[in-house]
Amino acid sequence: MTGTYGIIWNPSKIDEDTLRSAVAAGLGDDVRWWKTSEDDPGRGMAQEAVDAGCGTVIAVGGDGTVRAVAEALAGTDVVVGIVPQGTGNLLARNLAVPLDDIPAALERIRAGVDRRIDLGWVRFDDEDERAFAVMVGFGVDAQMLVETDDDLKDRAGWLAYVEAMGRAMAGTEMTDVTLTIDDGEPQEIRGHTLLIGNCGMVQGGVRLLPDAVLDDGRLDLLLVSSEGALQWLDTVRSVVWDNGIRRLLTRGEEAISTDSTDHLSAERIRVGLSSPLAFEVDGEEVGEVSSFEVRVQAGALRVL
Repeated sequence: MTGTYGIIWNPSKIDEDTLRSAVAAGLGDDVRWWKTSEDDPGRGMAQEAVDAGCGTVIAVGGDGTVRAVAEALAGTDVVVGIVPQGTGNLLARNLAVPLDDIPAALERIRAGVDRRIDLGWVRFDDEDERAFAVMVGFGVDAQMLVETDDDLKDRAGWLAYVEAMGRAMAGTEMTDVTLTIDDGEPQEIRGHTLLIGNCGMVQGGVRLLPDAVLDDGRLDLLLVSSEGALQWLDTVRSVVWDNGIRRLLTRGEEAISTDSTDHLSAERIRVGLSSPLAFEVDGEEVGEVSSFEVRVQAGALRVL
């Protein structure tokens, strides 16, 4: 990999001396450093790194740091590396970046084998567009897995995630949604969860968007509309078994929709909500929204 390395690091996620020591051992001295702040999680620092001539910009932190760096570098030839230090580390998981192993993550970056992936963009209400690398939406999403009981996970494996999903769904309510896919006609539907993403694996290896591919120029959508115990069980079976374990065993090629779960894909999606709902971008809650638009930028990002 040519050019200076730029390190964009989140001081709340890692000790500076520990990081500097690992970087010196893994990447040498041709490194520039920028620290994120509460006001800027990394976008401004990433732009400064580009202006300083860095050919590879490395995000050291959680999903928020990675998202901010990706947003700044979208559409450029600057390469993005990731040293995951967050809770979810969602893009890192989908790229198979080593977790909890800084030297291994740096070695991957030093090897310099990059690929181009798509990036999603979302605009909600009257705000500016924001980039997302993994998924956006409302209702039951990746955050349900953060609350998964660690002791139960150790004892019961997949059952722990089923239990977490059940608790998360119990706290959601059905809402009226106006959904427009690409240039199609608006559809009036009901659901309690809508996820739109560029890649679909979250914690525990659970694939909420099993058809999502990082570089296919499309975004994938999951609508969940389960009501009552029987439909909730149908949803759990769809996520965990039909589109999870069984798909791995049988090498199934397409996501399976059910009475309570619908899978779609598109380049552009517009959503209107009957009432404002809490909304998340790459696992970060951004407040309540009443409408949003999503689009894909194909091949927007070079990543290691």
